[in-house]
Amino acid sequence: MTERDEDHRSDQGVDRADRSSQTVTPRTVTVVWVRENLARAVWIVCMTLALVLAIAAFTYALEANSGNGLVKLARDLANVFDLGVFDLDNPVKAFKDPNGAVKTALFNYGLGAVVYLVLGRILERIIRP
Repeated sequence: MTERDEDHRSDQGVDRADRSSQTVTPRTVTVVWVRENLARAVWIVCMTLALVLAIAAFTYALEANSGNGLVKLARDLANVFDLGVFDLDNPVKAFKDPNGAVKTALFNYGLGAVVYLVLGRILERIIRP
């Protein structure tokens, strides 16, 4: 057995001893459980908001009937959750050509959806133990 193998074994023994000296209390388990569930909830909320923006963008792309209740609901929800930054009245980028309204909706709501997904993943990683 080489010196390196002996060092490796002794390091493993130290790691095991350190792990066994850490006590797991019911409070620790509860804190971990709460943090995991909170992280999961934050990710689900951000993913849902991104989905709302994506659905609204598709209603513009498909030129859906704006008088339809579901289309109106999707667009109204997107208008609420676009944070005012990705709003179609004051967009990040506005397109002017013949399909400008569709491109503007796809670009701005798509960008908003990506921001929600990135923000959700970052928050989830921070919260999760």
